[in-house]
Amino acid sequence: MAKKEIAVVILNWNGKALLEKFLPSVLRYSENAAIYVADNASTDDSVSFLKTTYPSVKIIQNKENGGYAKGYNDALKQVDEAVFCLLNSDIEVTEDWLQPIQALFNSEPGTAIIQPKILDYKNKAYFEYAGAGGGFIDKFGYPYCRGRIFDTIEKDLGQYNDTIPIFWASGACFFIRKSVFEKLHGFDESFFAHMEEIDLCWRAHNVGYITKYIGTSTVYHVGGATLNSTNPKKTYLNFRNSLFTLTKNAPKNLFFLIFTRLVLDGLASLKFMTGFKFAHILAVLKAHASFYLRLPQLLKKRQALRHNINVIKPRDYYHVRSIVWLYFVKNHKKF
Repeated sequence: MAKKEIAVVILNWNGKALLEKFLPSVLRYSENAAIYVADNASTDDSVSFLKTTYPSVKIIQNKENGGYAKGYNDALKQVDEAVFCLLNSDIEVTEDWLQPIQALFNSEPGTAIIQPKILDYKNKAYFEYAGAGGGFIDKFGYPYCRGRIFDTIEKDLGQYNDTIPIFWASGACFFIRKSVFEKLHGFDESFFAHMEEIDLCWRAHNVGYITKYIGTSTVYHVGGATLNSTNPKKTYLNFRNSLFTLTKNAPKNLFFLIFTRLVLDGLASLKFMTGFKFAHILAVLKAHASFYLRLPQLLKKRQALRHNINVIKPRDYYHVRSIVWLYFVKNHKKF
């Protein structure tokens, strides 16, 4: 049997119910890929369920729950296929979802990372928050997507059925060449979870790799199955890790960017206050406190990354200066 080019790797932590619901579609429509479940030291019966029900699935058992970043870093050391697909356990895939992605990797050696169209499993006519039609970032490190800007979600009318370069691909369904993942030393494990894929894509961008979105491949994502948007911990991780990413990867004017983020994050806290979301305000404060405590380490990482950049003329990382200004002041709600 010929060796398969793509490894679909699903990270699991106490997610037996999600595996029962969504793994069948992955097995049904991924005949050209090897299927792995990387278990993050689950305490439920996920592993025994897999061994009994799906013996064809390869199981990798991590020794601890290191979150998304460490979980994948540890697991992918045991995967030999040329392309990794990091797939959330709450995703339903569709027929022929892998074909356009595999074809693009084969035809474009410079493309290192790919994301398909991500729609909402709960409302399949609409894009899903985490990735939608491909990710971008503004000058100050705020991410947004085609099909989703902040909390405004677009209906899928075929407007993003194209194939284009993007800045970041969603970790919910993230394809990357094994060689590139290894060259970039994987995810930054200090992130634990949330935005580590944006950091990885930014590091890839800074050394000349291309990330693309393919709208002819579709998956459906539940979203928030592990940590939903109402959880202050998610607010904490998103705000903190966004600052981590900006500090490590932005090419210049770093302290101006951090100062501006301080002001903008303060305005975000005021918005939480108007909604009486006091736990989220505390989460933003904790995020900034954690960031400033780790700033010396982040600056060392930044220096090391700057030293390794080999692009003669770095490409711009942003298309708009401030998505916050466009969305909240200019009332631009769509990409």
